[in-house]
Amino acid sequence: MPVFFLILTCAFWGLSFPVMKALHLEQAGRLPHATTAFLSAWMQIARFGMAAVILLPFVIRGGLPTRLELRQGLWIALWGGLGMGIQADGLAHTDASISAFLTQAYCIFLPLWASLIQRKPPGARVIAATLLVLTGGAILSGVRLDHFRLGRGEVETIIAAFLFTFQILVLENPKYAKTRGMPVTFVMFVGIVVLFVPITFLMAKQPVDCWVAGASLPALVMILILAVFCSVGAYLLMNIWQPRVSATEAGLIYTTEPVITAIYVLFLPALLGKLIHSSYANESLTPSLLVGGLLIVAANVLMQWKRKPHPPAVAPIQ
Repeated sequence: MPVFFLILTCAFWGLSFPVMKALHLEQAGRLPHATTAFLSAWMQIARFGMAAVILLPFVIRGGLPTRLELRQGLWIALWGGLGMGIQADGLAHTDASISAFLTQAYCIFLPLWASLIQRKPPGARVIAATLLVLTGGAILSGVRLDHFRLGRGEVETIIAAFLFTFQILVLENPKYAKTRGMPVTFVMFVGIVVLFVPITFLMAKQPVDCWVAGASLPALVMILILAVFCSVGAYLLMNIWQPRVSATEAGLIYTTEPVITAIYVLFLPALLGKLIHSSYANESLTPSLLVGGLLIVAANVLMQWKRKPHPPAVAPIQ
């Protein structure tokens, strides 16, 4: 059951990539002078701000966040927010395929961290699954050895993956065993908004751009999709169900995201292009998509094969 819901989390996350791309194309047409860094920061405020508003009545009805839930939510917001910000800047200085591959570095950081804490090497199953994921990710992303370098973009992407590692680890911390998923998620959303507000205003060419960026029906529709499915849906599932598996296993399950994204981009871009009245072509099915996707799926099957039942959730489902 936890594995199913975490894969569903990846399905919601995967939806965000073509939607964010379409949103950027739509906004770039109306704000040609705006930088990608500004539009990225603005999107975090709009997406997570709307998500926080959606969750607010449920949080009030179920009980406001406790001090422990505030602490956990803010830690998740810090690691995740910083990771997204650094990753976005790194993407401006490297190829998207290399960025996508390097972001999966948390698959290495998580078992290494677990080994350090437990003072024992990772098991053969974890090592084999991690190698399958990294190979599959490299094939899926089109990484080539003759086109790989560690410049500013690559270094920043690795730093972002390192920060995402701690976002995942926060949910495994036993001191948060009694926290509730919904209040924690709400605090996370508010924390990310607070983090990106000053960044957005600093990067804006003029203050009115902060309003114009969302002043169209297509932009509002896409922000709503990002808020409902990719934020409320995805992070509620993550914050509730991830504590039922180890951080290492969760990291490997999350690598199904690029596979699901690769399926979405076969048909969603053209539909979104009609919404924004702009050219956004579908991608095609390639051998690298099939081989890379199968390797990542094989890694997750390997992690689940003949495993003992998962322990009880450390976080109540509320």
